Amino acid sequence: MIEIIKADNSNIEELMSIRLEMLKIVNNMSDEDKFDKVLVESSREYFLNGNQTTLLAKDGEKIIACASISYILLMPTFSHPTGKRAHLMNVYTNKAYRHQGIAKKMVRQLIAEAKEKGCTEISLDARPDGKPLYKVLGFTENKEGMVLEL
Repeated sequence: MIEIIKADNSNIEELMSIRLEMLKIVNNMSDEDKFDKVLVESSREYFLNGNQTTLLAKDGEKIIACASISYILLMPTFSHPTGKRAHLMNVYTNKAYRHQGIAKKMVRQLIAEAKEKGCTEISLDARPDGKPLYKVLGFTENKEGMVLEL
């Protein structure tokens, strides 16, 4: 039976393991490829202290999926009067467990939490194979605006 849990500091090693597994697949890396130490340590620090929620799906003791939402506070606007927004990321399910509704269940749980926190928008960056899931959950496609890279 698949169990979905909210990650906390006691799950940091499991959380980091599934995140790095996801990053290797998304970035077409081999098992031998190594991650930059700054990326790994900054990710660990963010999961331990960032304004976020991460869910983990477990099959027994094995972590088989994850989904994270980061909370962002921006200046309030007419369309976003609370200024509270969220960004969904790291939605990943191990290949052997895909198409069982695990990611959908985790994302629904994160959407509900964001609503409870007063967020007025959830953004995300989707890979083509993930778009159907997000569309079923009510997300619509949009184009990026402008960005300043420092």
